Amino acid sequence: MSPQLLSAVLIGGILAGALDIGAAALINRTDPVTILRFIASGLIGPKALQGGPPAAVLGFVLQLAIGVVIAAIYGVASLWLPVLATMWVPAGVAYGVGVYVVMTYVVLPLSAAPKGARRDVAKIGKDLLAMIGFGLIVAYAVHLAAL
Repeated sequence: MSPQLLSAVLIGGILAGALDIGAAALINRTDPVTILRFIASGLIGPKALQGGPPAAVLGFVLQLAIGVVIAAIYGVASLWLPVLATMWVPAGVAYGVGVYVVMTYVVLPLSAAPKGARRDVAKIGKDLLAMIGFGLIVAYAVHLAAL
């Protein structure tokens, strides 16, 4: 991985991860600290929801780490499929949809986070749009690294 691509993965993953916290807070009509505690609950269980600042910090670190891993997967894939860097808009949209599916139907069910209420179509649509935004940020960062 070139230094440019590594920088793109780090910047894109951290930026997308940080913006995703705000998007999740808006979608769920709550504050970012509650979102961060929920993220931490994926690792340490429901007790994180009553946790103080340490739980929120853990959630923040986990969110950024997950963002960088998601970006790294895209970045490495772009080395084998250069179209991911050149056609970054459709690729980013598709990647965002893929990230949504994996996070919603694989990662969250396997995590220690408490299971949420049934999701309606509007909530699914908002979450999907947030992940498409995530995918576009990552794809654009990788695109810039390829120039």
